[in-house]
Amino acid sequence: MSSNALHVPVMLRRCLDMLAPALAEPGAVVVDCTLGLGGHSEALLAAFPDARLVALDRDPAALRLSAERLEPYKDRATLVHAVYDELPEVLDRLGIAAVQGVLFDLGVSSMQLDEAERGFAYAQDAPLDMRMDQSTGISAAEVLNTYPPGELVRILRSYGEEKFARKIVEAVVRERAKEPFSNSARLVELIRAALPQAAKRTGGNPAKRTFQALRIEVNGELPVLERAIPNAVARLAVGGRIAVLSYHSLEDRLVKQVFAAGAANTAPPGLPVVPERYQPRLKLLTRGAELPTEEEIAENRRAAPARLRGAERIREDVL
Repeated sequence: MSSNALHVPVMLRRCLDMLAPALAEPGAVVVDCTLGLGGHSEALLAAFPDARLVALDRDPAALRLSAERLEPYKDRATLVHAVYDELPEVLDRLGIAAVQGVLFDLGVSSMQLDEAERGFAYAQDAPLDMRMDQSTGISAAEVLNTYPPGELVRILRSYGEEKFARKIVEAVVRERAKEPFSNSARLVELIRAALPQAAKRTGGNPAKRTFQALRIEVNGELPVLERAIPNAVARLAVGGRIAVLSYHSLEDRLVKQVFAAGAANTAPPGLPVVPERYQPRLKLLTRGAELPTEEEIAENRRAAPARLRGAERIREDVL
């Protein structure tokens, strides 16, 4: 069975419903900032036959596979090898000033998790790579083998929210002095040995938080996201909508902050009339973050941690 056949897009119906009011007009442009295997993109093209799609992915393998999947729609789909914070440059190159819809499905894609040799999954032994674009950047093994101990502790705490970061890093430093890390199984074993018994009884695989932290560091995910969400909001036309699927609290918090700032009145207190430039430019489309249904989680276990937030652009920027 192909990866495409196995791939179930997360919260697909809800994403389509959220973006629909903005994509009804002929010629509407929707951007899928995280193409992956193309499940969301295929559904967008099928649901909105007059819309044009621009889809970004940093992973050349994902672009190849999704190009096959989207072949029936190739006259309306433009696939671009780019990281999603490069959206403004991509749109400028394509001569697109503003778009009507933007979708982000953050985190690691199904294909990257399912292909053992990419090194994202802690459940099977593989080279410690974790790069979403294997043609550039440093691998997870290089991070483990070369970063100073204090920097490794910071990464595990900040990006993995790992309470036992110091214990894990002490073990990593001892072990890398004997032999550099190259494969995931050795790291998983080390983490199991380093953690107290009580910490291993709950919360799933004890390596999960460390692997998340390394992946975020290797791919610069949070700094990229900090730039990408405001960039996307800035390119939305009035009436345009943005939907963002996050998979851990660090991502969700960033999205929440950008949306909340855009939906806030920024006038100094006490003004009798609020000038246009201080009025909110976004309207929130979700109360808090929406969660997947129990049925969806039963069908697709990778949907379980998903959090969906949406916003609509309600006015232009006023200088």
